[in-house]
Amino acid sequence: MMKGAAGKREWLGLAVLVLPVLLVSVTVTVLYFALPFLSADLAPTGSQLLWIVDVYAFLLAGLLVAMGALGDRIGRRRLLLIGAAVFGVTSVAAAYAPSAELLIAARALQGAAAASLMPPTLALIRDMFRDPRQRRTAVALWAASFAGGSVLGPIVGGWLLERFWWGSVFLISVPVMVLLLVLGPFLLPEHRAPASGGFDLPGAALSLAAVLPVVYGIKQLATGGPAPVAVLAVAAGPALGAAFLRRQRGLADPMLDTRLFADRDFTLPLVTSTLAVFALVGLFYFVAQYLQLVLGLGPLVAGLLTLPAAGMALVGALLAAGISRRVRPGYILGAGMALAAAGFLVVSTLDADSGRWLLVTGLLLPGAGIGAVQALASGMIVDAAPPERAGSASAVLEAATELGGALGVATLGSVGLAVYRDRFAAMAPEDLRPDDSGAAGEGLGGAAGVAARLPEQAAAELLDVARTAFTGGMQVAALLCAALMATAAASAAILLRTVPADPGGSTPRRLRQR
Repeated sequence: MMKGAAGKREWLGLAVLVLPVLLVSVTVTVLYFALPFLSADLAPTGSQLLWIVDVYAFLLAGLLVAMGALGDRIGRRRLLLIGAAVFGVTSVAAAYAPSAELLIAARALQGAAAASLMPPTLALIRDMFRDPRQRRTAVALWAASFAGGSVLGPIVGGWLLERFWWGSVFLISVPVMVLLLVLGPFLLPEHRAPASGGFDLPGAALSLAAVLPVVYGIKQLATGGPAPVAVLAVAAGPALGAAFLRRQRGLADPMLDTRLFADRDFTLPLVTSTLAVFALVGLFYFVAQYLQLVLGLGPLVAGLLTLPAAGMALVGALLAAGISRRVRPGYILGAGMALAAAGFLVVSTLDADSGRWLLVTGLLLPGAGIGAVQALASGMIVDAAPPERAGSASAVLEAATELGGALGVATLGSVGLAVYRDRFAAMAPEDLRPDDSGAAGEGLGGAAGVAARLPEQAAAELLDVARTAFTGGMQVAALLCAALMATAAASAAILLRTVPADPGGSTPRRLRQR
């Protein structure tokens, strides 16, 4: 493709590239509003419920770096189309899973397929948009679709759940993947890195192995205490990650160029973006259940209440892209995280008797702030990598983002579950049977299932206790998010304060000095 301004075909191609990004992001959160229906049908334990939500994102995050390198070698468009076909098939398998165990397995396969969809999208944007200002806008729209998809998921899920069974939330991907397979060959260019070496299978295995033990250990520590196996699992992740990086430094043609991490224009936006998604996705695990099981709203109405936050994510992303020519990036990132912190503080004040509009207000601020952070951080990261490493650099961003969201659900969900269990045990009705008490103590969904079998007065008493315990866990999680965002805001503003605004959208200093 010739250098210069992008035309109609490139902008139509961007619309095609946004489809898998939006869908993968939606798929992470669309399941949240299906949890009460799924719990009633498949009767998963509290741990299984977290795995159903988490395992998709864990496999997605663990395989992204490997898939980014694979796309650089075999062709980014080719990998995208292969991933689209596989994602559609695994989505059907998840929709019709007859048990919690099989649903977890289907979600894992779906996550592995999604890993091949994400890296080519941002890398192809760099190939298609050579004009810096156009690329900045294209990346902002890409980032907004990713952040907005996390919020739109509950809306899509709510609409479907008003009309169909819980498995329908997975089937929405099938027509989208078909559209991508039809339009992709005509609107997207093919691109691969010149003179690429062979694919590093041992490195791919190490990149996956570095993620899964950490997640397992966090879950076990939160729910079972500091058992030796959990501590060893948490320690194994960083050790395997160090082995992966050491291997990459020793290869002539590595999957991941580790020199990128020495550039603060790459590393600091990466960390900031990861923390932002950690908080946003982790808290939405609570928000979906709060709207339905605490406030008693239907799934569609509950989903629509998250729509303003999705709109603010788009506003924040486009605003960040526009002012980045005049305002230093550290100040934009810091302001975005500060907005998110303020919103999470509002959410921390919610209880079982709060109105729905207080929650909507609390979500508007993180929507705008995190939308701005994602847009600016994505642009800085994609510009920091050389063109031949665009796929693997994009994969690092997306892996960190997905892992942040997955760990947000795992960590905040486990903290919330621990608070719920402690408070429920202290307040549980004395006349509740031991087996019912055990089921209700697994989570708010379990309490709702037990209440459905009890007389009206006993059910009301049980649900009142469960809702109070659940909101207590959500309040603690929101306070943790607020503290994390405030710390990240100060860090970004201070550590990136000397990085100037880039009025021309030029290549970062690091690459100009090469």
